[in-house]
Amino acid sequence: MGGKRFGELERVTGVTFFRLSPYEQSPFAGIREASKRFIKRCRAEFFFITPPFLCTYLLMEWANAEYYKLQRKNPKDYENDT
Repeated sequence: MGGKRFGELERVTGVTFFRLSPYEQSPFAGIREASKRFIKRCRAEFFFITPPFLCTYLLMEWANAEYYKLQRKNPKDYENDT
């Protein structure tokens, strides 16, 4: 290989790479616009997402309460045990 490293194995021509220096990048550029878009999308999907989750939560609460109620012993079954 003649001492070439991995990135230098083949020469590529006709391709132009554009890069922005890390010192020129702004890490929080567009954060305000992105947060506005996020809130807008959440509002648009609220009525599609919330009802199924609410119904599932209420169903699970009812099922757990019913399960615990059915697991309790009936005191009348043990009145004559002395």
